[in-house]
Order: sequence, then structure tokens, then C-alpha cells
Amino acid sequence: MIGFYKCCPEKFGVMNGPVVSIAQELGFEGNSILEGLVVSIFIVGAFIGSISSGSLVDRLGCRRTFQIDTIPLILGAVISAQAHTLDEMLWGRFLVGLGIGVNTVLVPIYISEVSPTKYRGSLGSLCQIGTCLGIIASLFLGIPAEDDPHWWRTMFYIASLPCVGLALGMQFAVDSPRWLCKVGMFNDAKAVISNLWGESEVDKAIQEFQSVIKSDGSDMDTQWLELLEEPHSRVTFIGGALFVLQQFAGINGVLYFSSLTFQDVGITDGALASLYVGITNFAGALCASYLMDKQGRKPLLIGSYTAMAVSMFLVVCAISLPLDEDLGHSLSILGTLLYMFTFAIGAGPVTGLIIPELSGSRTRGKIMGFSLSVHWVCNFLVGLFFLNLVEKFGVAPVYAGFGGVSLLSALFAYNFIVETKGRSLEEIEISMNPKFQIGDK
Repeated sequence: MIGFYKCCPEKFGVMNGPVVSIAQELGFEGNSILEGLVVSIFIVGAFIGSISSGSLVDRLGCRRTFQIDTIPLILGAVISAQAHTLDEMLWGRFLVGLGIGVNTVLVPIYISEVSPTKYRGSLGSLCQIGTCLGIIASLFLGIPAEDDPHWWRTMFYIASLPCVGLALGMQFAVDSPRWLCKVGMFNDAKAVISNLWGESEVDKAIQEFQSVIKSDGSDMDTQWLELLEEPHSRVTFIGGALFVLQQFAGINGVLYFSSLTFQDVGITDGALASLYVGITNFAGALCASYLMDKQGRKPLLIGSYTAMAVSMFLVVCAISLPLDEDLGHSLSILGTLLYMFTFAIGAGPVTGLIIPELSGSRTRGKIMGFSLSVHWVCNFLVGLFFLNLVEKFGVAPVYAGFGGVSLLSALFAYNFIVETKGRSLEEIEISMNPKFQIGDK
């Protein structure tokens, strides 16, 4: 459910539709710069939240950081709901973005650290399923906005409810056993391992944790400059590159243009078109949950990006070739839905899961913080330039570019990604660092 809690405020934060009603009521309708600022200030907050989250996780652990993070999420949603001036709306949007930035870092770290090795991939992909459910829920909640221009205030109030649920729910959750060991709470760590993984795993897990701590030091003392040192620099590069490639493979651009693609075949209801996309994403996420611990992360990532490239080239052919109009529209729809489905199988869930798996215990929080901050920068750039590129070059060349980046991403995954299926985080960390000294067993 963490993925659902993460998604709901985020999707309300993007607010592609309500921004029109907000602009009318707050008095900046028709000012594209201010409308863009209301949307983009969210990404500024998310960037700051992501880059600062590593230190919070190191000091407080995921459970407490989750609870503290709900403060800007709730405040931001309430301030946005009650806003009567542009400044109030900007502050609310910024706070929501700040909370989402921290949350996007916390979720994959927490899931990877508390999950049993055997099911870590499947449980990690549940975050993608929760995100899809959050998108679908937000679509249904946005339906009354078509008839009520003030409904956006209610939407923001509703967006605060999952955050309240998260704050209360984490009170009954456990801390990461790895973090508990790093702060010296070994008895608590043993109790968590026994409850989550089984009594038979306690001694082995504690030995592995202690070996890593003894050889690599406490994560509490990590510095940002350590990300430039081996082996951390390699994982930092992989994490940043994966999010650059993910964003420039065009997911946000394709999502934006999908409504126009559906209009071409007579589906003029934007909510219905978005629902088709949401269901397709959900189906892909379910497949990812099933395949993650069976096929492995690397094959899913390579296969996902390869299929995304094929999907983009299919849409390009449908637009560029002199095909029958109905056939061209059908191919465009097929290519768009295939792109969404294959993104949800690999490029979406694997990217967030594999970075904390490859990261060492000492630098996991900061590497994830850096990687997600790269994500938000690229997200902003795609949103800023996508429409301009479409207007200048047309849809087909831009989609061809997305397909080319997808192929490049598949090649990157083939050459740089290390398979993590079926291996504990400590086993992965040891294999990534040839100089690692194993403590006495």
C-alpha cells in the first residue's frame, strides 16, 4: 500500500486538468508562465526533497522518516485546497513536491531492506501496482471536476487522506533490520528478522549485517563525496544514467500525447482514454510482479526497453507511412498501449528497485537521493521541451527519438546492469566491491 500512498498526492500534485479551474479562480487564467510555474514548482520541491532525503534516512531510519514526511504532504495539500492567492497555491504545491521527493527515495529503500531475498523483486514491483491503482483512483475522483469548477479544492483535501493513513500505518510498521543493526539495536533487528523472514534466518542475516558494517563502516557517517569513490561511484553512475534514460525514453511525453492518439479513433473522453492507459499500466505491473523474481531484473529491463523501442517505431510507421486511415489509427493505439504495457513490466519498476539493490549499505540513502534528483531534473526538461519539439519537428521524429533512446537503454542495461535476483543485499554489496573484507563467521 506504500506505493498507493506515494502516488495519490503525487498525481493530484501534477494536476494537468485542475490547473485550468485553479487559474480561473485565482486570477491568472491565460498567463502560460504562471500556469507553468504552478505545475513546475512541484518538481522543484521534489528535487530538494530527493536530494535531502539520504541524510534523513541515515539518521532516523525509514519508518520515522516516512512519518515526518507526511507533514509537508498534508500541509501542502491543505494549503493548496484553501488557497485564495497564487502565492498560497505555490507554497502548497512546493510542500507537496517536497514530500513526494522524499517519498520516492524512501519507498524503494524500505521495501528492499525489509523484504525476504526470495520475494524482494515481487514485493518491490508492488509499488508499481500501487502507483497504477493511485492513478486510476485519481481519475475517478477527478470526474466531478467536469461539472464543478471548485471541485479541485475537494481533490486536494482528499489527497491529504492517504498521507494521514501513511502516518498512522507506519506507527505499526517495523524499522529496517539493517538500519537497526547500524545503530546498534541488534535485539530489535533479530526480532524483526524473525517476524519477517523466519527464525531460521536470524543468525545468518545478523552475521552478514555485521560483516558489512565492520568492513564498510557505519552508514550514519557517510559523506556526499564518497559517491565519487569506488565502488560507490559505479552505482551512482548507473543510478543516474538509468533515470536519465528512463525519462528521455519518453514516458511522460507519450502519456501526454496518448489522449490525442485516442481522439483520432473517436475516443474524445479524456478520462476514458486515461483509464485505458491506467488499466494497461496495471496489467503490466501485475506481470512485473510475477516475473521479477523468476526472470530477473536484467532480462526484464532489456526486454522492456527493446519492446518500447518497437512500440515507438510502430507509431512512427503509422504516422509516416501512407496507410489506410483506420489502419494507421489502430496501429497508433496499439503502439501506445504496447509502450505503456512494456514500460510497466521493466523500465518502470526495475529502475527504482535495482538501484538500492546495487547500492552499498553505507551509501544507499544518498545514492537513491542523487538518482531521484536526476529523475526530477529530467522530468522537468521533458515537460519543458516536449511540446516545442513536437511543434518544430512533428510527432513522428520525436517518437523516433524516444525509440532510439529506448534502444540505447537496452544496450546500457546489457552492458552495465548486474543481476540481483536471488541474492541478499549483502551478497550483492560484497560482489560489487572486490576489496571487501569478510568478517569471521
